[in-house]
Amino acid sequence: MKATRVSILGLGLIGGSLGLAFRSIESEKIHVTGYARRRETGELALSMGAVDSMAATPQEAVKDADFVFLCTPVLQMLSMALCVLPHMKLGAVLTDVGSTKRWFADTLRPLLPLGVQYIGGHPMAGREKSGLSAAMPDLFLNRWYIFTPAADAPPDVVDELQRLVGLTGAMTAVMAVEQHDQVTAVISHVPHVAAAALVHLLKKEMNPTETARFIGGGFRDTTRIASSDADMWADICMTNPDNIANNLEELAVVLSDVARLIRSGDRSSIHDYFSEAKQLRDSLLAQEKTSVTG
Repeated sequence: MKATRVSILGLGLIGGSLGLAFRSIESEKIHVTGYARRRETGELALSMGAVDSMAATPQEAVKDADFVFLCTPVLQMLSMALCVLPHMKLGAVLTDVGSTKRWFADTLRPLLPLGVQYIGGHPMAGREKSGLSAAMPDLFLNRWYIFTPAADAPPDVVDELQRLVGLTGAMTAVMAVEQHDQVTAVISHVPHVAAAALVHLLKKEMNPTETARFIGGGFRDTTRIASSDADMWADICMTNPDNIANNLEELAVVLSDVARLIRSGDRSSIHDYFSEAKQLRDSLLAQEKTSVTG
């Protein structure tokens, strides 16, 4: 059986985990070629088994690839794509793993050469840790992986990419880029900003170091994602600003309302606020569990 040839450009948490996942698949032969700017990253990728081979240049990495995964930070993807597109073979598919989709898709699609398809992708998986050393082969298991193809994308190409990624254990779905960026602003981007804001709130304490001595599970759990990579989150905010800012403004209204409620001393209404939140969250998580177990 001829191997499917995959090229991964950028070997951080997501790129490394994709490589580990593809190479662990026993039902199909997938050859993974990697590219990383730093030599030591390539050496680590080889030693971890995240790639079959490393290429010295991005152009070399993609020349025989059936599928090319852009796994660089969002604002570096365009320059990387323009670097490799002339060297991709006829019929190859370019995809990415960026957390925002519209900015990159709108910029890239007019520049695509004939014979190369671009299908945006976003694995809804991650950790507060970053870098290749944090990569795991099961990072995508039972996690959503969203694709954002153009309306005129060939259905068979979209299906084949979904099938390939599905081999990692991911659950795949298709969305329009606008819907994707609106949805992820609410369920991913704003929670990350809010977690960072809670950490910054601690700085306003008269003695934050003393206060930090008593940090417990509530603060630790709520702010866990504030330890995520700052470069990645700066890029996300730069490429989905309106959706993120609009939802932060809505969150500010919600917080202002609950602050007034707490000051009112109306215990029944305060209780209802927390009770409704609990019921809604429990319902949402039950739906998520049902979608995973099927």
